[in-house]
Amino acid sequence: MPRTHKSFPRLYVTHGLAPGGTVALDKDQTNYLINVLRLKAGDSVILFNGRDGAWLAKVADPHRKGATLELVVPTAHQSPPSDLWYGFAPLKSARLDYVVQKATEMGVGVIQPVLTRFTQVHRLKSDKLDANVIEAAEQCEVLTIPVMAPEVALTDLIATWREVHGLRRLIVADESAPSGSPVEQLEWLRGLPVGILVGPEGGFSDDERKLLLEQDFVVPISLGPRILRADTAAVAALALVQAIIGDWR
Repeated sequence: MPRTHKSFPRLYVTHGLAPGGTVALDKDQTNYLINVLRLKAGDSVILFNGRDGAWLAKVADPHRKGATLELVVPTAHQSPPSDLWYGFAPLKSARLDYVVQKATEMGVGVIQPVLTRFTQVHRLKSDKLDANVIEAAEQCEVLTIPVMAPEVALTDLIATWREVHGLRRLIVADESAPSGSPVEQLEWLRGLPVGILVGPEGGFSDDERKLLLEQDFVVPISLGPRILRADTAAVAALALVQAIIGDWR
């Protein structure tokens, strides 16, 4: 996006974006732009929908019950969807929001909660998770919105991995693995489809760890000599994968 547009608010919409088009905002979007940000006719907004890139738009009708925007010009091409799968054991409250937001910012393609023996939360609000994904995308200029997949039990995930994910390798942050650099373990995966799995606070149970390590598609890695909280481990694992074999290269 041009630097001159950095100060404009960014808004995710579901409408198609094309030259000469207009976008009618819903009640919540209108409230945000018109009542909270106090935009007026002619003010600029950046719109994106996950399909058509980013577009500069102008407020055409700042009606408080349903504003309308006019599309002006594209400002960024649509980025290709990410192939990176990310699974995590759900955490409580704000830390759950944090993990979903950071996964979005880090370029994940699919985010999926994985229920384990020590998972802290078992009932998830999908609308809240979706809202966190959208908020992170809006704030960090992410154009491709990750898919928020439904939660799955770890045993079911493993049992159906080959059927669902084919040859994708599953990188598992293993707190019980000998401490060491994961660089060599990851470099041989370059060019292959991969997923990342981060367990709950307290780690995987002995039975779960045994199940994971028995799979030929699982690649266990160490995240260093310190014990990390699950949300910290998530960011560390994603950064390692993106830097060594992902799109940071």
